[in-house]
Order: sequence, then C-alpha cells, then structure tokens
Amino acid sequence: MTHRRAIRQVLAGGCIAAAAASGLLAPALAEPIEFFQVDGVSYDADVPAPEDVIGWGVGEHPVRHEQMVAYLTEVANGSDRISVETIGYTHERRPILFFVVTSPDNHARIDDIRANHLASLEPGAPASDGPAILWLNYGVHGAESAGMDASIPTLYHLAAAQGPEIEATLDNSVILITAIFNPDGHSRRANHVETFGGEVRTTDPAHEQHNLWTTARTNHYWFDLNRQWLLQTQPESRAWLEQWHAWKPQVSADFHEMGTESTFYFHPGEPRRRNPLIPEQARELTLGIAQHHIGFLDSEARLYTSEEGFDNFYVGKGSTYPQVNGSLGILFEIGAARGGLIEAERGLVSHGDNVRTHFRTSLTTIEGGVAAHDEIAAYQREFFANSMAAAGRDRDRGFIFTAEGDPARANMFVDLLNRHDIRVNRLARDVRSNGRTWRADESYVISLNQPQYTMIRSLFDRVTEFEENIFYDVSGWTLPLAYDLDYAPLGRDWSDDIVGTEASAAELAQPAPPRSNYGYVLRWSDYYAPRGLYRLLDADIRVRVATESATIATHLGATEFGPGAVFVPLVGQDTDRDTIHELVTSIAREDGVAVHAVTSGSTAGGSPDLGDGNGFRAVRRPEVLVLFDDGLTSYDVGEVWHQLDHRMHIPVTLRRKNDLGGLDWSRYTHLVIVGGGNADLSARSADRVGQWIREDGGVLITMRQASRMAQSVFFDMEAEEDDEDASDNGTPDRRNYSELGVDDAEHVIGGAIFQTDLDPSNPIGFGYSDRVLPVHRNTTFTLQRPDDNPFAVVAQYADEPLLSGYASPRRRDEIAGTPAIIAQRLGRGTVVMFADNPTFRATFRGTERAFMNAIFFGTLIDRPYGDYED
Repeated sequence: MTHRRAIRQVLAGGCIAAAAASGLLAPALAEPIEFFQVDGVSYDADVPAPEDVIGWGVGEHPVRHEQMVAYLTEVANGSDRISVETIGYTHERRPILFFVVTSPDNHARIDDIRANHLASLEPGAPASDGPAILWLNYGVHGAESAGMDASIPTLYHLAAAQGPEIEATLDNSVILITAIFNPDGHSRRANHVETFGGEVRTTDPAHEQHNLWTTARTNHYWFDLNRQWLLQTQPESRAWLEQWHAWKPQVSADFHEMGTESTFYFHPGEPRRRNPLIPEQARELTLGIAQHHIGFLDSEARLYTSEEGFDNFYVGKGSTYPQVNGSLGILFEIGAARGGLIEAERGLVSHGDNVRTHFRTSLTTIEGGVAAHDEIAAYQREFFANSMAAAGRDRDRGFIFTAEGDPARANMFVDLLNRHDIRVNRLARDVRSNGRTWRADESYVISLNQPQYTMIRSLFDRVTEFEENIFYDVSGWTLPLAYDLDYAPLGRDWSDDIVGTEASAAELAQPAPPRSNYGYVLRWSDYYAPRGLYRLLDADIRVRVATESATIATHLGATEFGPGAVFVPLVGQDTDRDTIHELVTSIAREDGVAVHAVTSGSTAGGSPDLGDGNGFRAVRRPEVLVLFDDGLTSYDVGEVWHQLDHRMHIPVTLRRKNDLGGLDWSRYTHLVIVGGGNADLSARSADRVGQWIREDGGVLITMRQASRMAQSVFFDMEAEEDDEDASDNGTPDRRNYSELGVDDAEHVIGGAIFQTDLDPSNPIGFGYSDRVLPVHRNTTFTLQRPDDNPFAVVAQYADEPLLSGYASPRRRDEIAGTPAIIAQRLGRGTVVMFADNPTFRATFRGTERAFMNAIFFGTLIDRPYGDYED
C-alpha cells in the first residue's frame, strides 16, 4: 500500500486524528478521483477526472473558478446526461453555470417534463408522472470551499458512473445544479489561500492562510449572498432564483461550511425554530431524507448532528426560502478546513475529506428524494392547494400599494415580486380605502388568490410575537416597509373590477423635456435623482437645490416641486445650452428622473423665486471617502459602496480605518463611517477628522456604533450605560444555566423594523412624501438628543416604534422617542448620525434616500443661533 493511498483510506474512514497519530500524513493531500469514487460502482474511463483537466486532484490546491468552469463544461459537453448553460454573470463578470442532469431519454423531452411538473402544481390539476425534480446549490459563501468543490466529484459521478443503479436514478430524476453561486467570493478565497500557501502544509490555525472567513465569504460588494434569496439585489441571486422558479424543485439542498471545531450538520434543524408558514409535514419529509444521510455517515463512523442549532425562520436563506415555496429545503454544514488542512481539537480537518462528505451527502439527497418522490410530490401539490384554500378563507382579498411620486421605487418592488413568481396588477381605477384615495396611475394591487399566497404573506405580514426569541438572522423583513411604500390590505373594499393589466418591471425612461431658454428642474422624489444630480455636477454644471416647496412655471404649466428639487439655470454656466439639454435628456431617459423645462424664474403661491438665495442653494460635487476594516462591519461598508458606486454611479474612495495618515483631506467632501465592533477612531485620526469638519466644511456621515462614537468625540455626549435589570429587592438574580441561551437573547433586537417620525423639511428629509419612515434596527444603544439644538433631530422613533420583527418590551420602551437621525453643524462642516444602517442589504429604499440626502445636502444644514437650552 502506498503512503498516499494509506492516507486516503484513513481519511475516507473519517479517522484523520488516527492518521496524524500514526505519522501517515504527507506534505500535500492531493485527492485523485479514486478517493471520491463510490465503492462497487464502475466509472466510464472516457469521462475526464479533475486531475486530467485541472492538473491536480481536489484538495491539493484551490480550484479557481475559471478552472472549474473549464472542467465542468468539458464534462457536460462530453455527456449525453448533462446540459450546461450560463445563466448570469457576477459583478466581476464571471459566469454562473447551470447544469441539468438526467437520462438521455428525459433530456429529449425536458421541456415537456418541466411544463408538466409546473402544471401539476396548479389547483385541481392531476399529478404529474414525471421524475423527481431535485436542486443542489454549491458555494454561496466564498470562504466555504467544500461547498464549491463538491460540485466537481458530484458532476463527475453523475456523468461517469455506470450500472443499473445510476441509470435508474437518472431515469427517475432531474437534477439541477448551480456551480457556483458566488464566483467572486471564491476567487478571493483562492487568491488568499495561494498567497499564504507553501510547499509544506501549515496546519496551525493561527497561520494567515486559514484567516479568510469574512473577506472571502461575500461577493464583490461584500454582500452575503445567502441572504439574497429574498432580497434579490445582486446579479448572482437574480440568476439562480429565475432558474429555481422556472423549475420549482421538490427538494433543494444547500451546502456550507461552519466553524472548524464543529462536525457535520444537516436539516431538519431545531424543531422550535420553524417559521409558522412552513408546514410541519415539511419537517417530517426532511427527516425521512435525513435517514439516507445517516446511513452513509454511520457506515463510516462519522460524527454529525441534525436537530440542533440551526433554525428555519428567516425566509431569505437558501435552505428556508424553498420551504415557503413548496419545496423541502435542506442545509448542510461541515467544519471548515479553511486553508485546506488545519488542526482542531477533534483532529486534523482536511478539505478533501470535507468535499467528499458533501459529495456523498449530495448523492444521499438524490437517493432520498427519489425514494420518497411520490410523497414529496404529493406534499408539494398539497402545499399550493392549501395556499389557495387559505387565500379563500383569508378576510383580506389582496394588497394595494404605491410609492407616491417615485415610480422607480414602485417599479423595483414590482420587479422583486415578479422574481418571487408573484402576480402583480396595475390598479384599474381610483380606489377609496383605508382612509385615502389610491390613484390608478401610480398604484398596484396583488390578489391573494394565487399559488404564491404563502410567499405573499411572508413578505407583507408584520410579525411581532414569537414563540422563541433566538434568531440566526433578522426577525422582521416586511418588505413594503423596507421599500417605504404606502400599502394596505383590501378586504371589503376589494372588487374584481379594480384589477387592471398585469404589471412587470418596466423601463423607467421619462420623456425628454423640450428646450428651455431659462433652465430645467429635476424632481428629487425620483429614486435615481441623486444619480442625475451627480451627472450634472460631474459635468461641471452649476445647480441650485430647493430648500422648500416651490410652484415653478414649466412647459407643463405651474408645477409643484418638493424640497430637494434640482434647478439647472442656463445663465452663468461654462457649458453651452445644447450640451445641457442633451445631458438632462439623458437623465430623463436613462435614470428615469422627471425633468421639466422652466419657462420663468417667477414662482407662484408665495414660494421662493428661482433667484432666491435661501430658497435655492448651491451644492457641490461630492468626493466620498468610506472607511473599512479594523473593526468596521464589512457588510455595512459593502452596502454603502454598492449604493454609491453601483446604484448612483458616484465614485468612492475606500480606505482602512486605521490607515488615515498621508491623506490629502482637502480632496474629500464626505467621510462615511459605518458601525461595527470597533467604530472608534484613534485619537490622532479623530483630531484630524474634527479639524477637517470644522475648518474645511467636511460632512461626516456615521451609522450605528459610529454615531455613538461621533456624539462622544465631536459633541462631548457620553452614552448612557445599559444597566441590566435587577430584582425588585436588590438581591442578585439567580437563573438556571440551561436558560442562558434564551435569556441572553431576550433583549437582543432581532433585526426588526421600527417606525420613525421624519421631518421632511430638513435637508436630510428632502424628497419624502410623509413623516412616517420605517427603518431597520439591529442594535440596542440609543443616541442622545442634543440639549442646545432642537432642530438637529431629523427623525425620531415613534412612541410605539416596533412595526415588524422582535424587540423586547424593555428595548421598545428604551428606544421610543429617541433620535434615529441627527444632523448637526460642527464648525464649517456637518455631522449626520444614523442610529441604524440606512443602506441595510441594499433593500431599505426609504432610508437610502436619507443617506443620499446626507451626501448631497449635508452642507445645507444650518445651525440655530437662538438660546434653546433649558
């Protein structure tokens, strides 16, 4: 027996620690394809093994994305069992591959199989006699390399395995594989491992090669793509969800890694942490599939767990989203090998062995799904039938919504709903309901009488009561609130004649304005107005911004514009009039911003004339510096970066928080500091930032913990300590240790949505149509109200602030009435402090506007000169 084969056999048996003790470990752990081949199965020698194309076996070196694409494409193109297509591209322009695996006979009628399966889910339709539809997704987290690389032996096996068993499996199933979900993150992981790799494996967990969890986990803009099944703001998730709904698989498996000291986990998960929208039968069927995993794992004496730790509550994860869409979602997690081979208390953990475990449980997922196909298919049909029945019993008949004055935001929401296979219709006529008139030209309706009833309820319902208050992710995700929509259920006010044509995402182009001899005005309430304003400023065109509402004479007659309207005068420009007209036309057509041609500088209704220096004030082009790393949350930084760069096309300078020396501060107009475990600046950096604000007129924008830092450092306002409750008689409380997890979570805010009262007359509030602004909150501290400036609080939490999600009564009371956004002058500059993250997951469209207002209008904040102290 060779030295390396001895290692492979030991690893295959799951006894890595024993291998280490016997001195069998070699300097490298290349795993030729024999390590992954299943005992008793013969393989087609004409199907290339990974080492034949890539150059090494899985586990010896990281497999880069382009190498995986080349290998898997070659395998697919050479097999009559597999088809492959590119379904999308990442921000860094890497392809996302989608494979359909089944027998050649099934491939010949694949369109009919898909159509018949989808038709069988319609109410009252007969069952389909087609094969099981099974979905395997790999690599949503870039650092979790076993989840990526497992697709290699899986597709090899499905292409090369021979014999009656594999033939029967392929006849009885259509296996859908996305490889991989997160190419950009995985590429970052491969670069990191190779950068710190050596000729000899370093298994020390302290070695930098193993320190890549957060930075490689995310996509280009540092988004966690396993939260994107619901939110759909990233190109990767949009690509895979389109395919998921095109097939509506019966089983969806999601492969991950977790902490190195953990063993192996698979669903059904913690029984008490199940979203109430998920039927109990889903758990029972998942338990049935789990017996197939257990059979394999027990045969190799492997350690595992199945009903502890992980929940099924937040519907935006890859293992939970399927469960509110009629599928069985199964999460797999394995203790990570990080750089490839790492020491742990349980022995050495090997990447190749982790890949093999994910590969073998991919096969047991297929095995279990095929074995229970009839029961699972019946459950899926029953799920949608029950959804329709529940819709019929619901006192509500549907929902109505609008984004008044902002068609782009409404259009984004329609697009989101369509991506979740939810039918949306335009409002056919004006409707009076819930104390207001909903206008047909800007409102939409959603009938609950459709198969996606359960998904609609999961998006629209406000849930604030929970059986248990421990959450793996956010507890509140009511998306109309995130989009700051006016919406309401329709019950007695519903009638079929209000349902107009079916709506889908539309081009946002606005008509080009006619040429003007005076100037142009842009409506600030349009979502992409900041992008249009930056285009003007970047072209060195002088603009003036309305500080209050104004009725302006335009080519459409007297038109009312709210605060923030952007006026482009023709006088005093260094750019000719034709060029200005071409640019504002491009803004109307490409950015969807309403642009009006101004016919006179005289306004109506007592509003300021266009030449009024207070009513219309100049703004300058922002030069934005965003800090990252060194204790700041990378997710928050990525969301800011995405909002400015990707959405608004505003360039961003990224700089590490602890590396501010040598900067030319005169270059920057804005500094953004997000929250995190350590948002504090060094004393030297804080002094320099303070000088930049006071003397250069810089605008500091802070979020979450950084806002508390700003109050302390720049305004000498120390945060109050959060004293824990004591018993009434002063005796220290004593509790059972078994209650620690639940008790610790009692006062944690589980990513909830809170209501604030917004001042729309403040420059940070420009563009809002009302005072109610929902915000996302996942911290417990509060900002202090400035004693000497009653105008500084732009938004404060309502007296009953919780809209959706979990927050204990104590936290609600502490937060009620406290500031949510503060904007204060500091010398010549301004500090804008957000208690929350206004760009959370690129989904909170309402608070994103306040952030953009801080970017463009922070300099418009005035200081009071009266004595307002008590």
